[in-house]
Amino acid sequence: MQTTEERQRNPWLAKLHLDGPLMLGLIALCAVSLVVIYSAGGQDIGLVQRQAIRMGVSFVVLFVVAQLAPDIFRTYAFPLYVIGVLMLVAVMFFGVTGKGAQRWLDIGVTRIQPSEIMKLAVPMMVAWYCSKVPLPIRFTSVFMGLLIVLLPTLLIARQPDLGTSVLVASSGIFVLFLAGISWRLILAGGVTAAASLPLFWFFLLRDYQRQRILTFLNPETDPLGSGYHIIQSKIAIGSGGVEGKGWLQGTQSQLEFLPERHTDFIFSVFSEEFGFVGVIALLALYGFIIFRGMLISMRAQSNFKRLLGGSITLTFFIYVLVNIGMVSGILPVVGVPLPLISYGGTSMVTMMAGFGILMGIATHRRLVMSQSS
Repeated sequence: MQTTEERQRNPWLAKLHLDGPLMLGLIALCAVSLVVIYSAGGQDIGLVQRQAIRMGVSFVVLFVVAQLAPDIFRTYAFPLYVIGVLMLVAVMFFGVTGKGAQRWLDIGVTRIQPSEIMKLAVPMMVAWYCSKVPLPIRFTSVFMGLLIVLLPTLLIARQPDLGTSVLVASSGIFVLFLAGISWRLILAGGVTAAASLPLFWFFLLRDYQRQRILTFLNPETDPLGSGYHIIQSKIAIGSGGVEGKGWLQGTQSQLEFLPERHTDFIFSVFSEEFGFVGVIALLALYGFIIFRGMLISMRAQSNFKRLLGGSITLTFFIYVLVNIGMVSGILPVVGVPLPLISYGGTSMVTMMAGFGILMGIATHRRLVMSQSS
C-alpha cells in the first residue's frame, strides 16, 4: 500500500490507482524497447509502430486491472483457475497448431492462448489456498499447492511449450516459498527433482528439446545447425565491449548474422550496441522495478495480497533471468522473451495485467481492525 507521504505527493496517481515509481520504470523499459526494436528490426518503422500499439493496449489493460480491488482476485481465483485448466484440456483436443505446437483455441473472432491466462491464474489460486491455511505452511499444504501447480504445468509442457510451463511453475512455487516453506522441504524437493531428471529426459522432453539442452552444453558440436543461434549471440554480446558499437552500428544484427534478433535474442542486439555500460543500466532498471514490486508486496494488508504480489514480481525476475541466461549461453534456449523489450504482444499484455494487480495492491486501501488473511 502507499504511505501517507506518497499519496500526498501523487494525489492524482493515487486516485487513478497507479503507482508512480513503478509506472516510470515500466515506461522507461518500453521506451528502450522501441529504440532497440528499430535497430534490431532493420530500421523498419512499421515494426516500431506495431509494437507501440501493443504497448498502448497493454497499458490500457494495466490501467483497467489496477482499478479492481485486489480482493476481487481472491474471490475469483478458483473459478479462473478451473476455467484455465479446462481451456488447456480443450487445447489438447481442439487446439490450433502453429509452428509445430498446439497452443491456441480458435473462438471465431480471434485466437486465445490459455497458457497465458495461467501465468496469473496459478499464482492467484496458490495464494488463495495458502491464505486459507496457517502460515508458515506445512507439508500437507505444500503438497496440495504443488498439485495445483503441477496440473497446468504438465498440460502446457505437453503442447509443447517448455518456456511457458517453466514460468507458470515458477509463479506457483514462488507463492509456496513466500508462504514460509521450510528449508528441509526445499532440500527434499530439490533431491526429488534431481532424482526425477531421467524420467523428465526420456518421457517428457521432445527430441528438439533434448537437442536444445545438448546444444547448450556444447554448441560448437554443430556450429552451423543447432548451435548457430547461441554462438552468434555470444559473439554479439562479447563484441559490444565496454561502451558498445553504438546504436544502429551492431554488425551481428545489422548484417543479419543473429537470428530472432528482435524477439528472443534482442538482448544480444542491445549488448552489442550499448556494451557493458548499457547492460548495467538496463539491469539497474529491471532491478528497480523488481525492488518496487517487492516493496509493494511487503506493505500489502493481507497474506493473499503479499503472496500474489511477491509471486508476480519474482516471476518477472525469472523472465529476465531466463532470457539473459539463455542468450548468454548460461541456460538452454527455451523461447522466453526479454520482458517488455522483445517484440510481441501476448506476453506483454499478461505481464502488464500482473503489474496492474501490483498497482491495485499498492493503491487500494481499506481500514481493518486486525490483519486479515
